[in-house]
Amino acid sequence: MCVTSFSEAEKQSRMTALLERLHAKHNASRPWQETCKVVRQAMEKRGAMNAAGHQLLLTCLETLQRALKGETQGLGSHLSPSGTECYITSDMFYVEVQLDTTGQLVDVKVAHQGENPTSCPELIQHLREKNFEEFSKHLKGLVGLYKLPGDNKLKTKMYIALQSLELDLTKMMHMFRLATNANTVETILHGSVGLLTARSGGHLVTLQCYVSPYDIFEEGTGTQLNLTDNNVPRSLGVSVSVTIEGTSAIYKLPIAPLITGSHPVDNKGTPSFSTVTNSNCVDLPACFFLKMNRPMPFSLSFIQRMGNATSIPVFETSPSLSPLYQLIVQSQLQLLEEGSSTPPPSHNMHFYSVLPDQQHCYFLNGDAPVQDGRSLQGALVSKIPFRHPGQVPVLLDIIRHQAAYNTLIGSCVKRTSIKEDSAGLLQFEVCPLTDSSFSVSFQHPVNESLVCVVMEVIDSRQVSCKLYKGLSDALICTDEFITKVVQRCMSIPVTMRAIRRKAETIQADTPALSLIAQTVEIMVKNNLPPSGSPTYNMAAGDGTNPMGCHLLTCCSCVKSSVAAERTCWNLKYSDSISLLTPSLFFSF
Repeated sequence: MCVTSFSEAEKQSRMTALLERLHAKHNASRPWQETCKVVRQAMEKRGAMNAAGHQLLLTCLETLQRALKGETQGLGSHLSPSGTECYITSDMFYVEVQLDTTGQLVDVKVAHQGENPTSCPELIQHLREKNFEEFSKHLKGLVGLYKLPGDNKLKTKMYIALQSLELDLTKMMHMFRLATNANTVETILHGSVGLLTARSGGHLVTLQCYVSPYDIFEEGTGTQLNLTDNNVPRSLGVSVSVTIEGTSAIYKLPIAPLITGSHPVDNKGTPSFSTVTNSNCVDLPACFFLKMNRPMPFSLSFIQRMGNATSIPVFETSPSLSPLYQLIVQSQLQLLEEGSSTPPPSHNMHFYSVLPDQQHCYFLNGDAPVQDGRSLQGALVSKIPFRHPGQVPVLLDIIRHQAAYNTLIGSCVKRTSIKEDSAGLLQFEVCPLTDSSFSVSFQHPVNESLVCVVMEVIDSRQVSCKLYKGLSDALICTDEFITKVVQRCMSIPVTMRAIRRKAETIQADTPALSLIAQTVEIMVKNNLPPSGSPTYNMAAGDGTNPMGCHLLTCCSCVKSSVAAERTCWNLKYSDSISLLTPSLFFSF
């Protein structure tokens, strides 16, 4: 019994002595190079490992690997023996950071499986500027590129499919420019794939497909941005990134470029695609996606149009629908609140716009019944699936169409706050008619009746406008005038201001109001409507016109005096959106 106790005590004593020696070695200052030398010597002298030791080593390595993945998204890091190269690695790619002997950055290269390392200017810039946050975002993007189902072999096939798509899309942009000689802004607005920015580091290929007139002016100064292919911010306007993601369904995706030849087949830059076969495509549990740079409101019918264009539903399950106008307002407010420290004023779908010599109040009546007694419904879309490069132009046109509609409605949404009883405050009601048209109702600038402008967004390039007024109302302006203003500024407040200024000009140029009354009386007797504007019977009291336009519900008691200023403002039209300036916006 005593022998056993002595033996245990001796073991404890030896263990304590060993720990003290280990602590002493740990606390001793030893150069890193010497530590590496000791480790290498130990590795060279290692002998055969028994099964228990081997299992213990595997357990330790697995624990380390799990910890590494939790902290660095599955990335590892290695330093070259010379200390001038650092490698950030994963199973599918690696990033190589090259330094000179003084520690200065020389190059940053990215290599995917099966590819040679290529220099990445963006990563070089971020490291030279010590912008480690942006550098880490690139690493996150690279890791996200391979968050795909299956083993490394299957992930490699999916990456090759994405590469093939990128090559086709790049060729499609060049073909469009070859056929049209389009500049940067024209390529964004009209290009078959918009303006393509190549994949760089962890940034995916970006297709910029829509900008409003206000997007191409510098905020604050109002000067026009000198946009070229090399200086267009990725976040400008509406853009989508191109990626591949795993899906529950199997899709046949190309693993080789599908465009044949190097010249378009028409004057619009349309390419010729080779037939999809088993030799150039493969079945994969994945699909291509256009990912919006920010979630965008789409009407239900537009969502269905995109699904019909690709034969793939935009949503795997039925989306939760909301009134489209509420979604547009929320999206626009979020955009306005970016970088703002002040909370937005309460709106209740009422918004105020302050323009030179005018103040407007807009009521967005998004709950008005449009079809089957329901309001116009929609949902936020973050990504759109597709499987062939030829489907991209159709999808971008639908995106542009919705973006143009959203831009017009969103132009009424401001953070401005004005007192309801402000003198001269002009009231307007915006009411949806269809998924691509709406009405703007307001008080006649000369008479005290109500008039209505119906705007139909035909596509992202065309907006048709018609003015509806009473038979006895004075002529305000022509439909052509309104259409040109809208297409030039894509702003409801600016257009409404232009209509009012034009009405004042017409009234100032008329010798007497009695002449208007006499003219209208003659036209009524002859049953002839005033030239330039369709009419509807304001006295009918049924609240509608032939276009189904709702009359103003919140502005019937508004009284506003005609401004005393009679200066004639000339309208100078421009066929190119790139020639717009903020001062011209307010010259109507």
